[in-house]
Amino acid sequence: MNDTIDLEMLSALVKRRENDSHKGDYGHLLIVAGCERMPGAAVLATGAALKSGCGLVTLHSTGRALQAVVNNYPSAILSEEPDMQFSVLPDLDSRPLTAIAAGPGLGKAPQTRGALANLLLAARKKGIPAVLDADALNILAEIRDWQEIIPERSVLTPHLGELRRLLPDDTSDEAIIRLCRQTGCVLVRKGWHTSVFTPEGDCLVNTTGNPGMAKGGSGDVLTGLTGGLLARGYSPADAAAIGVWIHGYAGDLLTADFTTEAYSSRDLIDYLWKGFRLLYKA
Repeated sequence: MNDTIDLEMLSALVKRRENDSHKGDYGHLLIVAGCERMPGAAVLATGAALKSGCGLVTLHSTGRALQAVVNNYPSAILSEEPDMQFSVLPDLDSRPLTAIAAGPGLGKAPQTRGALANLLLAARKKGIPAVLDADALNILAEIRDWQEIIPERSVLTPHLGELRRLLPDDTSDEAIIRLCRQTGCVLVRKGWHTSVFTPEGDCLVNTTGNPGMAKGGSGDVLTGLTGGLLARGYSPADAAAIGVWIHGYAGDLLTADFTTEAYSSRDLIDYLWKGFRLLYKA
């Protein structure tokens, strides 16, 4: 089934917060992102996750990225990577995790490849879904039978180039839906009219977004936002749909205010609240 992701569809999905509740009721997202030469990706993903409504956000990254996050988003929990890139599994047990987001700025060092595979296998065993983007997808594409290590109910967010690496023989809608059914995951095909594919065979086409968002870091913001929504308790399909719509809506408002040229991916984070406000008012 093909449908559009719009305000009417999403307003019926948004979750309300109970008066008698606490941060533990709204999920805990672990972000694994960034390396010594790309700390900004971790900052962007963390900032977006903290605007998603989830209760707790932990970032596992290098010391350089963690310092940048402290300076910008002091409410994040920090887990330090001892190497200059992801190589050591973070603690998955000290606080219950409800979702993981991995990939932005990770790089593809040999130790990172092994650590990512171990992380996904551990998450799969524990039943923790993951949002996978950027280098996480590029690493997966180099692993034989990669479909067997990703946790069920995960969300993959490739742009067209990453999608071609994941599915080198066929990137048609039908092939994507077969992959979703095989893995039990949702796939977000990013680009003009970003589409969300589900294991049930649905293809949901987003109605927000514009070329002004075609800048480095925009995908990192989407990863953090979608990961936070998944941790918050939304289904994978709902987290993906709400995430791409709010992300694109923020871009549309920024384009109206500053033109397509004169804003950055960091600015998207500061406009995410406007999409939430509109959804809750609808």
